[in-house]
This record gives sequence, structure tokens and C-alpha cells, in this order.
Amino acid sequence: MKIDRAQIVREALILLNEVGLDKMSTRALAARLDVQQPALYWHFRDKRSLMDAMNAEMMRASHLYRLPRDGDDWQSYLTENSLSFRRALLAYRDGARVHAGSRAEASDNDVAERQLEFLTAQGFDGRQVLKILVTLARFTVGFVLEEQAEIEHPPELSKNTPPKHPLLAAAFEDYGALPQDELFHEGLLAFLGGVRR
Repeated sequence: MKIDRAQIVREALILLNEVGLDKMSTRALAARLDVQQPALYWHFRDKRSLMDAMNAEMMRASHLYRLPRDGDDWQSYLTENSLSFRRALLAYRDGARVHAGSRAEASDNDVAERQLEFLTAQGFDGRQVLKILVTLARFTVGFVLEEQAEIEHPPELSKNTPPKHPLLAAAFEDYGALPQDELFHEGLLAFLGGVRR
């Protein structure tokens, strides 16, 4: 059976959602596609290059606010872009782990250039802009890494707090009651507040 890159990536993402990154292997993917494992290496030189392609497809399919829109100012754009990025990572099991360390595609350079153009036109020093974008992206990836890890292994925060730590126990109780969307948004607003200052 002849397979192409797009088909491999589609099936890899389905397999990822079913078994998670730790159990996803090229052997399992080849069996799913009913091909020999070397057939995958005709299209992807190693698992990392396959993960790069999976990440690119995740972003294409689910990161829908990559570029600024009419009426955006820098704050609204960075907020909506970050929320969209988080949704894209959460759309797939272990999405943040797939994304972490991934190499950009050539088309990502066009997106980055337009982001830089927009933010410098908003008054940012050109040297600051990339630092802001990278830091915000790393905050988002790190947040989702923890969020997805907690989905797999929910923490038992209050059960592990000794009675002699009442402030910590109260903080854990507040944290446990706070929806992840709200927690992410609070962190995002704190970051943007720092940028504004």
C-alpha cells in the first residue's frame, strides 16, 4: 500500500490521541498504516522529524489566531494569539510535549515576520519583540505541559499538606477550585501587565 506524508501525519495524530506520546512509536504507526516500518523513513528521517510535521499540522488545524486582525492592538493580539495557541496544544493529547523543541517550517518565518512588523508598528523596539513572543510562547507551552500532566496524573494537593502549613493548605484549596482557563488568563494578564510597564 502506498502512503504519503499527509496520511502518515494524520494517523500519527490519531495514534497520539489514543495512546499518548510515551507509547507512540514508529512501529505502532507502521502497523496502523499496514506498512513496514522502513516505509515511514522514506518520508521522515526519524521520529523527531515526524513530530515536527505533527506539530505543524496541529498548528495549522487548531491555532486559528496566528496573525493580527483588523482592529487589534498589541494587547488584544497577544492575548488572542496566546489563547489560540493554548487551545491548539490542548486539542491533542500531549500536544505541548510534541510542540516543545519542534523545528519551525519555512512558512512559520512568514508568520513571524508579520508578527514582528505588527508589534514594531505598535511602538515596540524591534529587539524587544522577539523576546516578548518567545517568552509568551514558552509560558504557554509550560502551562499546558503542566496542565496535560495533571490530566494524566491529577495532583492531590490538600492531602499532602501537613496541618502545620495552614497558609499552604488554603492556597492549595483556592488553586484546586480555580478553572485552568482562568488560571492561564491570570498569568497571561500578569505577563502583559509587565510588558505594558
